[in-house]
Amino acid sequence: MKQYSSASAYKNTRQSVVTIGTFDGVHIGHRAILKRVVETAKNENLQSTVLTFFPHPRMVLQDNAEIQLLNTIEERAQLLNKTGLDHLIIHPFTHAFSRLTALEYVRDILVTSLKAKKIIIGYDHRFGRNRNANIDDLKEYGKTYDFGVEEISARELDDVAISSTKIRKALNQGDVETANKYLGYNFMISGTVVKGKAIGRTIKYPTANLHLAESYKLIPKNGVYVVQSQIDGELIYGITSIGTNPTVGGKEKTIETYFIDFNKDLYGTEITVEFLTYIREETSFDSLESLRLEIINDEIIAKQFIKDRE
Repeated sequence: MKQYSSASAYKNTRQSVVTIGTFDGVHIGHRAILKRVVETAKNENLQSTVLTFFPHPRMVLQDNAEIQLLNTIEERAQLLNKTGLDHLIIHPFTHAFSRLTALEYVRDILVTSLKAKKIIIGYDHRFGRNRNANIDDLKEYGKTYDFGVEEISARELDDVAISSTKIRKALNQGDVETANKYLGYNFMISGTVVKGKAIGRTIKYPTANLHLAESYKLIPKNGVYVVQSQIDGELIYGITSIGTNPTVGGKEKTIETYFIDFNKDLYGTEITVEFLTYIREETSFDSLESLRLEIINDEIIAKQFIKDRE
């Protein structure tokens, strides 16, 4: 899959099948639609192309929009790359772009830049300035600019919407196993390991503190989870705690992972943590020793979970 930073950067002489959307999560519902795009392109000797946008339109058009996305834009691109697509365009969403008329958007973006021969889109898709054009308008433009429009059914779109809603709800409840079922992969967070207060080290459970650069990334419910990471090509299991460290009077939310039977220095390393299951709520203990004993129990639970998976 080739990736482009804007529609104008897309350089391809062949005509394409285009679908448009946020595709946050790139979950099983999305992948059913993307599979149709890829198969249509192969059957009709066209290029399969996704047009997506970043930042999310709500981040640009709504002041103080507290949007929480399942994927960072980098994660979204990595997941889309696994679907067999030929091209991914991540077009910058700006106020100026939002002011394009429907005609300008279709003519300049879809036809001139992306060379669309077929557009596969939902019945409720809206576009152009103030989102005042719909799929019927798109079909009319197709007659003028010689492209076809294939409509994604209401049932399929409902499946997508239901999946997205269930995934977010599950993660906000700490139910990562349900979220993973709808995603079709393990929910993940990625970031840089930074220095923390080193409290874990004092109780012989050193943790990797993960700093996330993107504030829009959804973080699961506070609590303790079994996780896994690929570190130096090796699958390493761990226990991740999300919360404010109430035992030591913490105020800010942190994401800390104790990697089981692992003792490499990870400071400054970019890692991805995949969530497997929820162990327990975040708890305030009356001493560090009580916390240590609870972590011992967490490790026993985690090791049993890992054993049962193998």
